Formats: sequence, structure tokens, C-alpha cells
Amino acid sequence: MILSVSRRTDIPNYYSDWFFNRIKEGFLYVRNPMNHHQVSKILLNKDIVDCIVFWTKNPSKMIPGLSQLAGYSYYFQYTLNGYDKSIEKHVPDLDESIDIFKNLSCKIGKEKVIWRYDPIFISEKYSLSSQIERFRYILERIASYTNTCIISFIDMYVKNTFRLQDIRQLTNDEINEFSKAISQEAEKHSIKIKTCAETVDLDCFNIQHGSCIDKKTIEEIIGCQISGKKDSGQRLECGCMESREVGSYNSCLNGCIYCYASYDEASVINNMKNHDVNSPLLIGNITKEDKITAPKLKSLKKLQYDFFDL
Repeated sequence: MILSVSRRTDIPNYYSDWFFNRIKEGFLYVRNPMNHHQVSKILLNKDIVDCIVFWTKNPSKMIPGLSQLAGYSYYFQYTLNGYDKSIEKHVPDLDESIDIFKNLSCKIGKEKVIWRYDPIFISEKYSLSSQIERFRYILERIASYTNTCIISFIDMYVKNTFRLQDIRQLTNDEINEFSKAISQEAEKHSIKIKTCAETVDLDCFNIQHGSCIDKKTIEEIIGCQISGKKDSGQRLECGCMESREVGSYNSCLNGCIYCYASYDEASVINNMKNHDVNSPLLIGNITKEDKITAPKLKSLKKLQYDFFDL
């Protein structure tokens, strides 16, 4: 089983103590976002959890406790954009984020820290040339601390469009110009660039389609092959493997205006007030109306003789 921690909220930033408690207890509960009283019990046994994928814009609070994950395999999807507070309200300033990125990489190894430059958009303040320059600035400072960069271009969701009135998507020509420029920079530093959930073909710039929960990356980290299929719950363009998501919507205080997962500030504040670090649920506690089920979970690892093709 692959554990996603989390597409829906920044658990390393805001809920790392809760997650470490769940590791100690050996299980957690996840509410079905479409059916509030339907709750799944997810076991966290080391023989079941093949890899944990963390998603974050600020893992500084989690870094001191990483020793509590001894025996687990994991890596981080670390979003580092350098947008100002009007775009990412509670994300650290760029140079501070770069220092945190370096610290994490030194702790766990650069192969386990994936840089996300995401989402890419155009506005009056963030022109195409400024996006290229910002990418270059970050790349030059973290190139020795990662192997891979994941990029994606902004998607306009119904839940976030009203906040994005001054932001627009890139045209095809702008995508090509941006991709050509950053691929040249990345090549100088031996950094691989991949796209996330994009249909656009950028192979001519040596930018391939990628995935965040990536089979090859996981296999390299855990040292054996895994089985598993594409996650049918994600968008058609998404190449991620199937995983168990542990987060909750409207529970992240980063305040990113483009976010599809935390789009109601009042709900975010209320949910964070209802967070109990000792609860098996990320938000709130189990009630008598809840129905708890335990899905059958298993490791995706193949037998060793399959991995070595014996």
C-alpha cells in the first residue's frame, strides 16, 4: 500500500504530531469526503505500508521527528514556487523555504525530495519572463539537493476561479517558451523535469510526462519492484499509482489562492479548531453515527525473485 500524506492538506506543516501519533498507534481513520459518516480504518503496519508520499510547502515542523518513521520508506513532494503572500498567504518566504528544502535533503537524501514548481500561471505581476527567472533562481540554489522537478500549469476549478480573476493560463506558445528555457537550465544541473497531469507533449524539450506517486521512484527507494495500477480516482491525465489518501479537505492554512482542496477559509478555521492531535481522525472524533469499515490492505511488493528476474 502507498500512503498519500496528503493531496488534500499540508500534514507535515500543520499536523505532523498527529501523524507521528498515528504511526505509534498503528492505524488512522479517514472520512469519505462524499459520505461524512463512512469512515475507513487504515492500518499502518510496516509490512503493509510500502511507501509514504508526503506533500508539503513547509516540512520544518516534521523534520525533527523523522526518526519516528524508522523502518518506513518515504519521500517528499516539496512545492517551492516563490510566490508572494497575495498568492501563498502563509507559506515561508522564498529564501527561508530554500533553506528548509536543503535541510530536509541533507537529512534524508536528495533522491527523496522532489521539487514541485506548481502551478505555473501568468498575471500582471508574474509574467512569463519572471516565471523563467524565478525558476532559474530556485534551481541554482537547490540543484545539489534534488534530482527531479515536477511542473504543472494552472487549472481553473469552479472552487477557485473566483479567486483567480487576475490570473490566466499560459498559451501553447508560452508553454513552449517556458519549457525550452527551463529545460536548458535543468540540463546544466542534471535535473530531470517531468510534468504532472498534463496532456501537453514537451518531449522535444526533454520534459516527459511524470507522476507524483511514481512507481519507478518508489521502487528505487524501497529497493524492489511493486505491482499496482493507475489511480482511477484521479484525473485522466494523472499518472499516479493508486494510494490511500489520509487527508481532509478544507484543513490547510497555507492560504494558496489556487488551491482546490482548501477553498473555504471559514471551514478551514473551524476544522483546525476541531483537530485533536490524539484522535484517529485528522479532523474531529468518531461519533455514534459513524460507520467504520476496514478495507483489506496489503503490500504491493513483488517477490524478490521477480525483482531480479530469476
